[in-house]
Amino acid sequence: MGITKRDLQSLATDADGGNPQLVNSVVRAFSILRCFETSRSNPDDRYLGNQDIARRTRLPKATVSRLSQTLAALGYLEYSPTLEKYALGPAVLGLGHAYMASHDVIGIAQPLMQELADYTQAAVMLAVPEGLRMLLLEVCQGDAMFNMRLEKGARVPHGTTALGRADLAARPRELFDQSLDDLERTSNPTAWKQIRAGIERARQDYETYGFVFSLGDWNPDVFAVGVPMVSADRTRRFAFNISGRLSVMTREKLVQDFGPRLVALRNRVYEATEGRF
Repeated sequence: MGITKRDLQSLATDADGGNPQLVNSVVRAFSILRCFETSRSNPDDRYLGNQDIARRTRLPKATVSRLSQTLAALGYLEYSPTLEKYALGPAVLGLGHAYMASHDVIGIAQPLMQELADYTQAAVMLAVPEGLRMLLLEVCQGDAMFNMRLEKGARVPHGTTALGRADLAARPRELFDQSLDDLERTSNPTAWKQIRAGIERARQDYETYGFVFSLGDWNPDVFAVGVPMVSADRTRRFAFNISGRLSVMTREKLVQDFGPRLVALRNRVYEATEGRF
């Protein structure tokens, strides 16, 4: 579920003059840290050597070596002399905890999400846009037998998930169009036409229903509905979804029951925070 190889390469490319607003060394350092995002799903990725990192980021090995040593000195990486490789360090966890603790949205939303998960017998998730993906901040399960193997900290695609489509649907048209361009550059060309059609359809569904769908588009065994939450000053966006098995999540039920309940949950969280998040 981690960031794709293509995304890593795009991030490193930006550091070589593609975006004059970025500080090259910072972009390169974070592209190195992101190499470890797949370690949850692939234990072999827990430890990576400089050569592994250089291959994934397409950065020069000398640059990788210098930045890896710096990140290790700061605690964001840990070096294993035995393996001669790096793993994520505890400082990364500290940043994550600080972020989670700073958001009232998560604390307010969690009990409401669990209540809805129990009612729908499905998974209810909260996510925030992060680059070209959605980062999960909370996952509440309502069916012990239904496990999508998604946990807090995982990332899911923008174009094919209800979370991502909800986020995209809430963007102003100019930003929406720019997002489509960015996604096209990082998508499989043969799949892009279908992905874009799904995103455009979701924007229309958002205008019609107030929520969006992903009906087997990301996972053929899963139907989902999603809704965005935009801050009062229009600078921040979150998204909620309900994801469940096909036997539970019929389109009719999503339209008539689960979707409106998800909108009501979003509204309660928004009102509790007064739109300040």
